[in-house]
Amino acid sequence: MTSYLFESTTDPAVFLDRAGAHLALEPVLATVLAGSAHGVLEGGSARPAHPQWWVSVLAGRRAEVVGTAMRTAPFRPYPMWVHQMPDDAAVALARWVHERGDDVTAANGALPAVRVFMDELARLRGAAAYVHEHLRLFELRRLVEPRATRGAARVTVPSDLDLLTGWAAAFSVDADEQAGRPPEPLEHLDREWTRERLEQGLLWVWEVDGVPVHFSARSPARFGVARIGPVYTPGEHRGHGYASALVAHLSRGVLDEGARPTLFTDQANPVSNRIYQALGYEAVTDTANLRLTTPAPA
Repeated sequence: MTSYLFESTTDPAVFLDRAGAHLALEPVLATVLAGSAHGVLEGGSARPAHPQWWVSVLAGRRAEVVGTAMRTAPFRPYPMWVHQMPDDAAVALARWVHERGDDVTAANGALPAVRVFMDELARLRGAAAYVHEHLRLFELRRLVEPRATRGAARVTVPSDLDLLTGWAAAFSVDADEQAGRPPEPLEHLDREWTRERLEQGLLWVWEVDGVPVHFSARSPARFGVARIGPVYTPGEHRGHGYASALVAHLSRGVLDEGARPTLFTDQANPVSNRIYQALGYEAVTDTANLRLTTPAPA
């Protein structure tokens, strides 16, 4: 088995300097890692209360970066993100995490690497790993225009803050219910999250007769890749094509910038998957959110 070394840091600039070229090789697959590191770098030096670190997985005499991971998620149970890497590197990463005593009980990331990582971590802890969410990463190369619908897109303004704060909080709860999972509110999608993105021009609404009926967010482009989401329509406004219309509008804007639009879908929600594929989004890779059970079932 190849011998691996691990370089961890709490400084996103150090991580990007070490692993940026590796991430740029597959920028669509690296969208979450790149977005997180750049976002923290641009947000200032304040340290959050939750875990925040990045790690580069190095192999060979030349200490080549062959994998990356991070633990920066601002919501419980503070899962890791595991990027694609060789299986034996994922096993070694799990042993490194276990040996350093991190209280990791969940991880998201690209399959199969995150599955290999969590299975090894489970073995070391006498637990078992199970899939909490099965997601899929999509990329749009050519937009298929949706059918016309009433209303128009507009960027949000400060007077939208209260409404969007409520919608952001409702997003994850509704998504879990639609997928048949017990609701788990994402506490980081709060007023501060909403205000920051509103001020950056990253939140948009679809408006009909002056009334907002849907909101979508996008990220800045990192390594030439932008990500769209969350995407949320309140229940009373669903079924009119508002999500398709606004996602198409934002996707068109990303393409016009010369960047690559991406988004994640929950495989337990056939409606959202159908909407995005109808717009021309194509599957890139499957990802999963895995968690540990303790003790392992008999």
